[in-house]
Formats: sequence, structure tokens, C-alpha cells
Amino acid sequence: MTSAPELTVLVVEDDFMVASIHTRFVERVEGFRVVGVAATGSQALEETARLSPDVLLLDVHLPDFSGIELLRRLRGRGDDAAVIVITAAREADTVRAAAAGGAAHYVVKPFPFEDLAARLDDVRRSREALARIGQRAEGPGHRDEVQAGIDEVFSHQGAREARERLPKGLSAETARAVLAALQTAGELSATECADAIGVSRVSARRYLEHFASTGRIDVRLNYGTAGRPERRYRASDA
Repeated sequence: MTSAPELTVLVVEDDFMVASIHTRFVERVEGFRVVGVAATGSQALEETARLSPDVLLLDVHLPDFSGIELLRRLRGRGDDAAVIVITAAREADTVRAAAAGGAAHYVVKPFPFEDLAARLDDVRRSREALARIGQRAEGPGHRDEVQAGIDEVFSHQGAREARERLPKGLSAETARAVLAALQTAGELSATECADAIGVSRVSARRYLEHFASTGRIDVRLNYGTAGRPERRYRASDA
């Protein structure tokens, strides 16, 4: 049986030590290989053209222009490399811009190895699904088989929270920001979440309660000395 080809990765990060950590993380994931490191947006454009990497690990804060601008320029010139944004930025506007630019995932620093490994695996499975679509489209397969393959691709593309069906009045961009804030803090109240992403407490609580109802996050009651217990939210281990 022929093994799947390695997917190549370009690390775009201006901090040498952080870039080194990301490189070591990638090289622990079977089927991925780092082929270059770029410290600026301009260098990343040059290296992407030269190396044609399958995946970019992209920081938002770069010395010359932002990673979001780099993502726009890459897409503008037709580069379809999978982009995993890795950043300390968790503002809703940044998350929204990354999603609009076609980023596959958005990971908030600092993060454990397992988080990056899962997202790289998601990219790999999406590419494998695309390859199967090509085979089905060229062969005599039925329409339903082709559609099933397309659905498989879209089930892997983008962050998990971007794919979730949200109730009317809730936006995917704010939902991603809420989950990113929880990932960063570990545990938050509705007020703390609202302060972190710049929305009202009522709005933050709507998102948090929705995710709690679907099992995406857990809730515990913090009993103080007086008054009603405070509801605190944290990412589910499930």
C-alpha cells in the first residue's frame, strides 16, 4: 500500500524561539515536514512562491504587515495553501477577518501540542477527501457518491465552531471569539468573557449558554458568600 505523501509546512513567525517551538511541534506529527521559516510578511510571500508549501502556520503580528493582510495577498494571487492562524490575538474582528480570508483554523497562543496536531490532521483529512472527489468525478460514480465526498471536504474545512449551526441572532465570528477566549483563559464568567472579546455581558451569556446546551462547554456554579451563585464556563473535556 502506498503511503500518503508528506505535507510541507511554512512557519510564519517573527519570534525565533516561538518559530522553533512550532517547528518542533510540526515535526512530531506524522506526515508533515517544515520546509521553511519566514519572519516577515514579505519573506513569507517570497518563500510561499518559492516552496509552494501545503500549509502555513501564520502569526498575525508581523513586523511589516499583518498576517491577515498576508492571507489576503496569498488568496489574491491564487495561492490555496491551507492556513492555520496561530496568534495571541483573540479580538472578534481578527477572528472574522481570518475566517473571511479562508483560514482553515485559528489557534490562540499559548496552546498544547495536541491542539496543533489535531488541526494538522484535519487539514490532511480534508486534502484526502478532495483527492477522492477527483477520483469519483472522473469515474462513473453516482451523483450521491460525489456529493458525499464534497460534504466530507466541507466537514473538515475551517474551525469546528465555524461549521456549527447557531441559533438566529448569533454570529459565527463572535462564536469563534467566545470559544477562543475560553481556550485562552480556561474558565470564564459571562462578564469576564464579555470583557475579553468586547461584547455585552448579555450577548456573551447567550453564546455561552448555547454552547453549554450543546455540550461544547461545561458549566459549574460558584457559590459566594451571598446572592445567587455565579455561572462559570469552561471547555468540555468530551
